[in-house]
Amino acid sequence: MTLGADRSWTLVRRGTAGLMQNRSVEQRARDWARYWRAPGSSIEVMRAHFETHRYHRHSHDTYSFGVTESGAQTFTCRGAKRTSAAGMVMAFNPDEPHDGHATDALGFTYSIVHIPEAAVTEILGDQRGRRAGSPLFAEPVLHDRAAADALRKLSAAVAGGQRLVVEESRDAAIRALVRCTPLSTGMTFSLAEEPEVRRHDVGVLRVRDLLRADYAREIGADELSALAGCSRFALYRAFVAEYGMSPGDYQRQLRLRAARALLADGQNPADAAAATGFTDQAHLTRWFGRCYGITPARYRAAVFGQSSEPAGRSHALPA
Repeated sequence: MTLGADRSWTLVRRGTAGLMQNRSVEQRARDWARYWRAPGSSIEVMRAHFETHRYHRHSHDTYSFGVTESGAQTFTCRGAKRTSAAGMVMAFNPDEPHDGHATDALGFTYSIVHIPEAAVTEILGDQRGRRAGSPLFAEPVLHDRAAADALRKLSAAVAGGQRLVVEESRDAAIRALVRCTPLSTGMTFSLAEEPEVRRHDVGVLRVRDLLRADYAREIGADELSALAGCSRFALYRAFVAEYGMSPGDYQRQLRLRAARALLADGQNPADAAAATGFTDQAHLTRWFGRCYGITPARYRAAVFGQSSEPAGRSHALPA
């Protein structure tokens, strides 16, 4: 090959790389999300369209109910692969691990509402005329038109911003969900109760308590296994069986929740990242997007009633 040919080939390769990079940016630009928080309430709603975005395994400290508007999304929850197609409802209990991605290249559009556990128990207690415990929704995917319609009305009410309408729509949505699905009193994330796993229950609780108390500190696997009184491998298996995710994912989840609370209190993303154990703001932004589908800055703006998306243009999520 001549020098001129070498140079031409280099330019072609550079041009191809640039084209592929532009295609990657274009694909990410098709992923968008908007976020709202109800006035005078902790109820939050996200509406999004995802084609390339993949949720890392995570959970929420609220009840989370979603409606798939178009396309289909696939996720793993309670040890099984699930699919929610257009018109279907998803019901996640507090602290229930799940992930998620588009089922095919066309992507999916959905809305999801996060309702605090205390609000759900208060609604059920008010309906029944007596104190109610926290329900556990037995099925993560529901096919019920009334529940889907009720959740759509709740999402619209939160976006609209009138407090009374939000509360009325919230109560109606919870009642519709309870009517259409059996409620369980317990759940497990493991497919089998192995004796080896059960032997380490006390150690797993000690590890969980340490992670909750000291989530921002860098903690090593050896320290955790010593605290649990078992090998790193045994601790890993037991922890995943109990909480549906590894100790490292659990610690990151605690950091994300703490950062989310600080953002809701008005802290900027950089300070929230520093206070909760993330390396820097970019580190927080990357994981916030992977687990919540929105950037920390846009979440903070939504909490304080600012638009989470400029008119006429949707923003791509971080890769």
